[in-house]
Formats: sequence, structure tokens, C-alpha cells
Amino acid sequence: MNVTDATLVLGIETSCDETAAALVMGGYDVVSSAVSTQVDLHA
Repeated sequence: MNVTDATLVLGIETSCDETAAALVMGGYDVVSSAVSTQVDLHA
């Protein structure tokens, strides 16, 4: 894969109690990220 400065990647993680999403531009610049947790719900 050829990553350029204009490449925008959406990453989503849903494997555990936390769910996360992030936008990364150019392979290194994190444009935005968010984490949602269910720890309190499971307590």
C-alpha cells in the first residue's frame, strides 16, 4: 500500500469492553480519536 499525505484511514476497535475509532491522515497524523467504555455498565 502506498501511503501519501492525503491518505485517510479509519480504524475501528471493538474486541473488548472498550470501543474505539480513529482517523489517521498520511499514516502518522491522528486527526481524531474517540473511546467509549462499558466498564461501569459491567460493574
